[in-house]
Amino acid sequence: MHEEMLNSLAVHCPYCSTAFDLLVDASQGSHQTWEDCPRCCAPIQVRVEVAADATDDGESVEVTLGRDDEVV
Repeated sequence: MHEEMLNSLAVHCPYCSTAFDLLVDASQGSHQTWEDCPRCCAPIQVRVEVAADATDDGESVEVTLGRDDEVV
């Protein structure tokens, strides 16, 4: 993990709409992972797409959140 490639993004839980900050590690490249909502504890799918020319400013990182029964 490279600390300069960590991006903090403001997101909302797809279940209860709670706003929270999600820390995304762009050094892993494009990947999928799971994160639990800090309020309702529901499992959230997190899809991270990192462009080949990604920089540490986060502009080349796209994050998609979904419920556990959705395809993201």
